[in-house]
Amino acid sequence: MENKYQKVKDGLKEDIISGKFKVNDKLPTESELMKQYAVSRYTVRRAVGDLESDHFIYRIQGGGMFVQDWHKDWSTPTDTKLIGVITTHIADYIFPNIISGIDQVLSQAGYSILLSNTHNTHEKERKSLINMLDSKVAGLIIEPTQSALPNPNQDLYQEIKDDELPTLFINAHYPKYDFPYVDTDDLEAEQQLVNYLFDLGHQSILGIFQVDDIQGVNRMNGFVRAYQQRPELSYMSNIIMYQSGEDSQKLFERIMNYLRQADAPTAIACYNDQLAIEVIDFLKSQDLQVPDQLSVVGFDNYQMGEYFTPSLTTVNHEKEQMGADAAHMLVKLLNRESVDSITYEPELVKRHSAIHYESK
Repeated sequence: MENKYQKVKDGLKEDIISGKFKVNDKLPTESELMKQYAVSRYTVRRAVGDLESDHFIYRIQGGGMFVQDWHKDWSTPTDTKLIGVITTHIADYIFPNIISGIDQVLSQAGYSILLSNTHNTHEKERKSLINMLDSKVAGLIIEPTQSALPNPNQDLYQEIKDDELPTLFINAHYPKYDFPYVDTDDLEAEQQLVNYLFDLGHQSILGIFQVDDIQGVNRMNGFVRAYQQRPELSYMSNIIMYQSGEDSQKLFERIMNYLRQADAPTAIACYNDQLAIEVIDFLKSQDLQVPDQLSVVGFDNYQMGEYFTPSLTTVNHEKEQMGADAAHMLVKLLNRESVDSITYEPELVKRHSAIHYESK
């Protein structure tokens, strides 16, 4: 459990970093802080003393406490070789490959990386951003969290922008800020994937998309566009939307509701390969054979999908290449060079989880 001293220190620091208190603004008095945090004067003085040592606060004798210009030290020689990398996850799925690509390039350029993950929650994204700013990183590579939803951390992103800290996004980006980015053309890729299923003879397709991330929204829009271009089939489209952290059992129940219908889908297009593998396992538990009874496709070309049974038809995600490209771009930004955003063209990976459908 966080102790009282740390609570005061972290609370004041967040208020300063987020811009609630600007440089040279006067801070609450010791007595006001004691009342605000319900702590002793000693606890307040200890927290304030640490923040003063860290150049977040300065005092004027008889005048009170004020916000120090805490970000002017970011370019000091001891700090310029640390790059912050924030992703929604670190240890699983495609993220180790992305991080490896980043690390290989940055280490060759003489930089080290400081990793943090958000588990796709805005609260943890905020803590990650504050930790990076507190660590005085020289630059940031960020995967946006719940990028399709309003972000309560815009104050921190505005602080990053105002401070001209070299920053770029991967996998998605926040349109409000003109940071460069590296991503995939998710809409076009999903449209191609659904058209491939059409070519295999499937007409009734169930699309399952995570809609709190912009990648999922774009993939869903690609699914819809494919059907828009086949107006005679539009009435046969089916979509399930879900959000990160949703109970998978409820999702499987929704899938089964579609599969029990008289005009049940003959193919399922999943938000990503991780979901596709879970869906195939679930279908097997229901004695439904993939692909003989149902074709299933994913997205991201997750390495495990190649060795799964049946091997997974998917869309490629550049993974290491994305990480390397992002790192090269960040090095240019650190050198005050201009960069252009990168959007990868779709590449279908055809394997054995999707086969030709013969109508009965």
